[in-house]
Amino acid sequence: MKNLVYLLTIVVVALGIYAFGANRSNNQLEQALHTRYTNELTNASEKLSLLHKTISQSLLFEDEKALNNELDNIWRMSSDLRNTVSNLPLHEEVTTQWMRYLGKIGDSAKVAAASEDASVWRKQMDKVTPNLHSFTEEWTVATAKFYEQDGDYSKWSTNQTMELSESPFKTVSTQLKSYNETDFPLTASESDYEKKRDLKHLMDKQVTKQEAINKFQKFFPGISEAALTVTKSHDDASYPFYHIQFIRGARIGYADITENGGHLLSFLLERPIRKEAQSHEQIVQKAEQFMEQVGYKDVVISESRENHEAWHFVFTRVYGEDEALVYPDSIQVKLAKDNGEVLGVNAMEYIQKESIKDQPVTPVDWDKFFNENVVVEEVKTIYTDNKTLQLRRCYQVIAHVQNELHDTFRVVVDAETHEVIKTEQLP
Repeated sequence: MKNLVYLLTIVVVALGIYAFGANRSNNQLEQALHTRYTNELTNASEKLSLLHKTISQSLLFEDEKALNNELDNIWRMSSDLRNTVSNLPLHEEVTTQWMRYLGKIGDSAKVAAASEDASVWRKQMDKVTPNLHSFTEEWTVATAKFYEQDGDYSKWSTNQTMELSESPFKTVSTQLKSYNETDFPLTASESDYEKKRDLKHLMDKQVTKQEAINKFQKFFPGISEAALTVTKSHDDASYPFYHIQFIRGARIGYADITENGGHLLSFLLERPIRKEAQSHEQIVQKAEQFMEQVGYKDVVISESRENHEAWHFVFTRVYGEDEALVYPDSIQVKLAKDNGEVLGVNAMEYIQKESIKDQPVTPVDWDKFFNENVVVEEVKTIYTDNKTLQLRRCYQVIAHVQNELHDTFRVVVDAETHEVIKTEQLP
């Protein structure tokens, strides 16, 4: 009996020491994080003030060299501040609005530096400067409120997940949204992009919760008997969808299905992967069968890669008689190597579906377009977004340079204007 009491005493003391050490470690971690966020907020405030000052200075100069120096500083500062903002414990909506506004300022400075006429920049900054001054003051107030939370981890650590109405940055968010709309109104292509992103075009009949479950079981018959938990997206979500969580034996995961039309948005399955592997041809066949099964029939494989456990495929929508690849309308699919089971799906881009407009096509003499030591291996017709988010019909050219390295490149050229939209070196 004495031995038992002795052992219990040792256990209690050991647990007490461990709890004390763990609590001390947690407190140190909280203090370290609080210090980090405090420093980041201070840096953001300083950088914001400096950005406002530099924009005001840029309006002084007519001299091209002096102006371009300020424009270069503005572009660099806006990028630096974007990086700082991305590390702050802010509500997602605040961060999104902040990043967009800073991005627009930086892009405008970059365009102005490349232009011979700075009048557009000056006219735009006449709006931005007073707004940025007001925003700087409001940011200072919000930061002070944040500091008032002191070291209370339970308050400040939840800024990324708490309701925006509870955040000290609520007014900041309202200001940013207003300034984004007035200072940098959306272009037609950006507006179209946001509508696609928020699935505004989905006008299909709404499906019920049970109908969403039925579709899930049809799409994934191998886990149709799994235990399911179904929840609906929040009322303030960009688009309504059903979130289906499942578990069956070692299989666990989720699927998101849109309320409008019951389209499969995404899917993820986690389970152990066995060492044996099916052939690549067998996996491809199962991937194509799955596309048919879920109703995505106008797609072809445009990219594939593998790791030790799975094959990853990109299926891209084809359009027109020449079956041009519409790259923005793609689906990512992951299949297990051991039996070809679908482990992951991301169909958001495909469901967003681009609206393709007629566009003139001008032939290209590739011998004159490229250097004489460049060999064109393949030319395909594709559709992709340009820098202003406009969908353009393009030529996709695979070419290699006849040199010691034999570098191979993928070059995307606008089929009408012959502007080079993208160049990337291939492995």
